[in-house]
Amino acid sequence: MSQYKIEAATGQYIGDRQEQQDRVALFGAAKATGFMMAVLADGMGGRTGGSMAADQVMRTARQLFDEFLPLRDDVDVMLHTIAIEAHTIIKLSGLITKKEPHSTLVALVLTPSGTAHWAHAGDSRLYRYSGPAFAQRTIDHSYVERLKEQGKLKPEEVANHRLSNILINVLGSLKTEPFVTLGRHDGLKAGDAFLLCSDGLWQYINKREIGTAIAKFTPRQCAERLVEKARERAAGSNADNCTLAVIKLVAV
Repeated sequence: MSQYKIEAATGQYIGDRQEQQDRVALFGAAKATGFMMAVLADGMGGRTGGSMAADQVMRTARQLFDEFLPLRDDVDVMLHTIAIEAHTIIKLSGLITKKEPHSTLVALVLTPSGTAHWAHAGDSRLYRYSGPAFAQRTIDHSYVERLKEQGKLKPEEVANHRLSNILINVLGSLKTEPFVTLGRHDGLKAGDAFLLCSDGLWQYINKREIGTAIAKFTPRQCAERLVEKARERAAGSNADNCTLAVIKLVAV
C-alpha cells in the first residue's frame, strides 16, 4: 500500500419510509493485513423483514471476511460464499417468521497487491472511477436490464420504464436460487475510487455527478453532498432509503 492510502466514508438517509432497511459497512480483515471490505445491502420484505435480511448480509460478510486467510482462500470464492450463505439464512428465516425477507448485495474487497474484487446480486450498484472519469459500473439484475439485453428496450428507455424496480435476482427468494456476478480490476493507483450505493441514490444522481463529487471532495464530504442532492431531487416522490459508501485511493 506504499503508493496510496485508503480513505472511505458511508452515508444514509431514511427517505420517506418508516424504517431504514439498507445497511452498509467498511471493515478490515482480522487475519489479512492490508485487505479491506465495503459491503452494502438493500433489504426488502415489509416492516422488519427487509432490515433483518440486510442485517444478515452484514453478519455473514463480516464473519467470512474475519475468517479469510490470503494464503489459503480465494477472494472471489469468499465473495460468492457470502452471497450464498446469506441467501440460505435469509430464506430459512423467512420460513420461520412467515415473512418474505429479501436483500440485494454489493461488496468490494481491496487487496494490498493493488487489486479490487467485487460481487453483486440485485440492483445495488458499484461504480468505479479513475479520477473524475467514469470507468465502469455493475449491471442491475433487473427485468428492464434483461429486456435491454434481449433487444426489447433501448438503453435510454431503461431508467424511466414503469417496471424498472422489478428485480430478477435477490438473496432470500423461496422460488429461485440467486446468481452472483463477480468483477475485478488490477493495477489500482492513487486517484482511483469506488462508490457502492442503493437505488435510493443512483436513481437521482448520474455517473458524471458522482465522479465530480468523488474527485472534488473527501469521502465524508462526498457522501454528505450526494445524499443531500438525492434528498432534494426525491422530495415529494415517496423517496426510498438512500445509502452509499465512498472509497478513494489517495497518494501518500
